[in-house]
Amino acid sequence: MSDSYIRLIPDDQRWQPTVVAAASAAAYVTELFSGQDDAVERVEVKFYDRVTLIDAGEYTTRIACSRCEADISLEWLGDVVRKNGGESFDSLGVLVPCCGAAVELDSFYYEEPIGFARFEVSVMNPTRARFELDRTELARVARLLGHPVVQVLAHY
Repeated sequence: MSDSYIRLIPDDQRWQPTVVAAASAAAYVTELFSGQDDAVERVEVKFYDRVTLIDAGEYTTRIACSRCEADISLEWLGDVVRKNGGESFDSLGVLVPCCGAAVELDSFYYEEPIGFARFEVSVMNPTRARFELDRTELARVARLLGHPVVQVLAHY
């Protein structure tokens, strides 16, 4: 069986909220999926020691270089992650295979948004009429955390 996620991350990859703010945001998100026909399997708060790839799983189908706009294979990104020893990074700087430029992984064009963060609120298998959070809901999460957020929709 496959799983779907809504992954809420700060728009600043190095920023982290307080534990209390993170718990408040998670409680609010849980409430969003507590209606009669709405459900969520799990809402988790995750703090990372290093900047971590917050990917979209199967939704990631295309990557393009931010310098020359050439397509970059998903296998290449997978190789970068494996050579790094996992999804956490000290530096996002890489040399791209297309034009040889030194660029940051977070500057690439990803057809479906991904992100890099040291914190996330992860919503596993959410169901409701409107899957993702709308602007008002995202703004409320941001207020609770004390920092703007973006969402990454993922499927594995």
